[in-house]
Amino acid sequence: MQTTLLIMAAGIGSRFGGGIKQLEKVDENGHIIMDYSIHDAIEAGFNKIVFIIRKDIEDEFKNVIGDRIEAVCAEHNVTVDYAFQDINDIPGTLPEGRTKPWGTGQAVLAAKDILTTPFIVINADDYYGKEGFSAVHEYLVSGGESCMAGFVLKNTLSDNGGVTRGICKMDAQNNLTEVVETKNIVKTSEGAETEGIRLDTDSLVSMNMWGLTPGFLKVLEKGFAEFFEKEVVTNPLKAEYLIPTFIGELLEQGKMSVKVLRSNDTWYGMTYKEDVAAVKNSFKEMLEKGIYKEDLFSDL
Repeated sequence: MQTTLLIMAAGIGSRFGGGIKQLEKVDENGHIIMDYSIHDAIEAGFNKIVFIIRKDIEDEFKNVIGDRIEAVCAEHNVTVDYAFQDINDIPGTLPEGRTKPWGTGQAVLAAKDILTTPFIVINADDYYGKEGFSAVHEYLVSGGESCMAGFVLKNTLSDNGGVTRGICKMDAQNNLTEVVETKNIVKTSEGAETEGIRLDTDSLVSMNMWGLTPGFLKVLEKGFAEFFEKEVVTNPLKAEYLIPTFIGELLEQGKMSVKVLRSNDTWYGMTYKEDVAAVKNSFKEMLEKGIYKEDLFSDL
């Protein structure tokens, strides 16, 4: 069965203290986090990759990442395609002075014409581990329509400051009922807290790893038009169309069902510049344990 890995990479170069965090090398062999995600997705069974980027970074992206990945994928019967996120690709007029991207919902819609298979969507600069890719792929090829990988909160925290996480609420069948966005979650000696309130570190959180089908894109597109009518008029410069927010609204209205698939893997991201050393050390440990090969794609 055909399945697609959709990588949101249009934000390359826009954050991380002036450096390009998506291109930060995390091992001595020159691999970046995205390489590991692509490896894990191919290993899980995904056989098409779509990069969502901006047109202005196309040449540089292909030079640094795309051409290299296409060569790897060609050896494993995996195809590669590109979609371009454009701030002007909207169901309305661009508000004067708007420079902020429209968010993950619009990013996914940029690929709507080439997403013809069930797909998993991820952030370019996050490491998710193998378990999430395997669980989502298995769910999609078994006929499931909508799911998300739920990560254990304690496995997603930074040692260097507070983070925002979407804490998941579920029913007895592990269907998602609500994602509660919780800001400034900090590690403590007893676990984690926000604004002095202790949190259950075994809670599952959303890290923007969704399993979806092409049918969802029509709903997402309709929602984008409604977002423009309601949200943009009141906050034209900063309103964002975010997948977790939109899915949360559909859940609330009873218009969608999302299965939460638990992953026990540690999530790694580089929210803070100080996270880089810890992330690199974690990859070094995974290589030493044999979780990955030095020649990353050699075991596929």
